[in-house]
Amino acid sequence: MLEVGIVISHLQILTVNISEGCDNLSGQHKYTNKLISEKSPYLLQHAHNPVDWYPWGDEAFAKAKAEDKPIFLSIGYSTCHWCHVMERECFEDEEVAALLNQGFVSIKVDREERPDIDSVYMNVCQAMTGSGGWPLTVFLTPEGHPFFAGTYFPKHSRYGGVGFVELLKAIREKWAENREELEGLGKEIMDRIAAQMNESSLGEPNSELLHGGYRSLEKSFDPVYGGFGGAPKFPTPHHLLFLLRYWKRFQKPPALEMVEKTLLAMYCGGIFDHIGFGFSRYSTDRQWLVPHFEKMLYDNALLSLAYLEAYQATGKAFYAKVARDIFTYILRDMTSPEGGFYTAEDADSEGVEGKFYLWTPDEVKDVLGADDGEYFCGLYDITEKGNFEGKNILNLLDKMPELSLDGVIGPDEAERGNPLKNERVDALRNKLFAAREKRVHPFKDDKILTSWNGLMIASLARGCLDSRRADLC
Repeated sequence: MLEVGIVISHLQILTVNISEGCDNLSGQHKYTNKLISEKSPYLLQHAHNPVDWYPWGDEAFAKAKAEDKPIFLSIGYSTCHWCHVMERECFEDEEVAALLNQGFVSIKVDREERPDIDSVYMNVCQAMTGSGGWPLTVFLTPEGHPFFAGTYFPKHSRYGGVGFVELLKAIREKWAENREELEGLGKEIMDRIAAQMNESSLGEPNSELLHGGYRSLEKSFDPVYGGFGGAPKFPTPHHLLFLLRYWKRFQKPPALEMVEKTLLAMYCGGIFDHIGFGFSRYSTDRQWLVPHFEKMLYDNALLSLAYLEAYQATGKAFYAKVARDIFTYILRDMTSPEGGFYTAEDADSEGVEGKFYLWTPDEVKDVLGADDGEYFCGLYDITEKGNFEGKNILNLLDKMPELSLDGVIGPDEAERGNPLKNERVDALRNKLFAAREKRVHPFKDDKILTSWNGLMIASLARGCLDSRRADLC
């Protein structure tokens, strides 16, 4: 088992290397702000913005109080696509930077480094707007009380939505003319959230809480594609783990059916990387086809647990195979030399979302040859028209009804090419993987978080316990 000390030690080594590298390059940039001395890869990504960023800390709040300015708080993480978009449109823009530097004290927070701060202000955003997400945009009084919250903003207003420039000007004007109203609103919001967090119910928990949770999931379940709710659709493995336990405890077959439907549909969709394995963070559509291409360690840790427990519940080899594929991805691409697990991989490469993962029929045939290329394209829905911006996200959605989940494949399936157990498909996929490795890779956030490592270690340990049945270890 990985020792916590090794994880921390490796993080310190990475921190020194990253900081030294950025210091060496600082002379090549027009701007360098106070984030240059930070450890977080996300904060270092913003160290050369023209915005006068501060890390979270006393210095920033003291400056806001001394200069009587509101605080602009921006929270995100290094592999967040829309964080990158807002950086390009706003934080790298000198006009926006001038507005921020003149009228605000700007603070950047890595939500993975400071989940405590993120949790407080995400609750604020959800309370004020009914939704949340990253980048998280919050305006605070110098005392830290929030009075406005949102997520992504483009530079200028469009499609009926407010732009960041217009928002900054409006808040600056309001602060100058009626700051008491903003300060009062901020204190009211924080008092309300504090009261909600301190609320508790009397009595002991009972089985009705479990039944209520099941009914809630049953109501939001998508019977066609699995999962819960509409687009965007998240895997929510904690829901699946709950349903597996509910099925076991109360002998409720529909609970297991919801789990199986979801796990199969997610694997067949484009949210699963059919070339290099691992799951993306979420799907932008109902049927799991178009992912938000970033890959997170904790998502894959929890999803591998869900597939393992589905295998334990059903004995179907398919679920063991998917768990094994996730482990292959993590151990190959997300593991440090010291044994720690990296945090995430970006959605973008070369400034384009998903570019690393997309294919055209010609690209496939250039690698595999005409006959094998045609065969592989037919299997994974790779067409001239494409299914994402003229290119293709590999998927098996149209094959979903015919896949054999118990691992037993008849002669007709072998002829058609069941991708779950087919040596030809594996050989072709390996060739495409080798070709894809030559592409420019998405950015990898190589910080090592103890809690996320704990989740991955737990799943690997669970897989090894089942290795005699499914060759998982």
